[in-house]
Amino acid sequence: MKLRNALALLFSAGALLGLWAVGWALSQPVNHPVAMPAALGFERVLAGGTHGSLLRAPGATRCVLLMHGIRGDRRAMAERAAFLRDAGWTALAIDLQAHGETPGEMITFGHREAADARNGVAYLRAQGCATVAVIGQSLGGAAALLGKGPVAADGFVLESVYPTIEDAVANRLAVRFGAVGRLAAPLLYWQLPLRTGVGREELRPVQAISRVRAPVLVAGGTRDSQTPPAETRHMFEAAGGAKTLWLVEGAAHEDLYRFHPTEYRLRLLRFLDTLRAAPG
Repeated sequence: MKLRNALALLFSAGALLGLWAVGWALSQPVNHPVAMPAALGFERVLAGGTHGSLLRAPGATRCVLLMHGIRGDRRAMAERAAFLRDAGWTALAIDLQAHGETPGEMITFGHREAADARNGVAYLRAQGCATVAVIGQSLGGAAALLGKGPVAADGFVLESVYPTIEDAVANRLAVRFGAVGRLAAPLLYWQLPLRTGVGREELRPVQAISRVRAPVLVAGGTRDSQTPPAETRHMFEAAGGAKTLWLVEGAAHEDLYRFHPTEYRLRLLRFLDTLRAAPG
């Protein structure tokens, strides 16, 4: 009996240490040099302390801020920036804090990254952009909503954005470890305030989206196990203003543009065209 109890104790301690190591790995910065495709004509810019690349549409006063997903960088948005430029929209792709070339101590799942979203919008306004839309993929979408609140944009495109950090953690552990992973989820998000100083209540995009009054396009994949369709619908239902839902048939938690580029371009430009008369 004593041996069994000792083994159980050792197993529990090992599991806790393992989850602590997982939490450490998920929050580690992923900084590195970033080179955008030279042929497209990007300009390097610094918006506050946020590194980015600007692709100008000549004479445009309509602009888009592009924000990548977790553990990515602004290169993930290069193709979007190119077709947006061709459609008459100046595009700014940025590295969120602790990603790419923007410094940061740790990934905070949208909380500190929200400052980069604000920096990007402010930069575009200073460039004379009368209309500013934000397009955020996963972490990038959360960054547009969290921190001090939704950024002052004229339209939001939110792709595969988690509704609450509890959902995000449980889903990702379930994908990796099955039902046992979902049961262990509280031991992972319990670490958040210890690691980042950010409480769970500060990582709930579904609450923040209710304060958005600009038009919103909420998108997600029908086969996304990390942000399932039900959670994408939850985000859509919570949006407070004019809103559009797009569930991408067959897509998982992936780049929706690359999954279906033709339909993505059509839907995105149709949505952005409705923002032409929006106030800056």
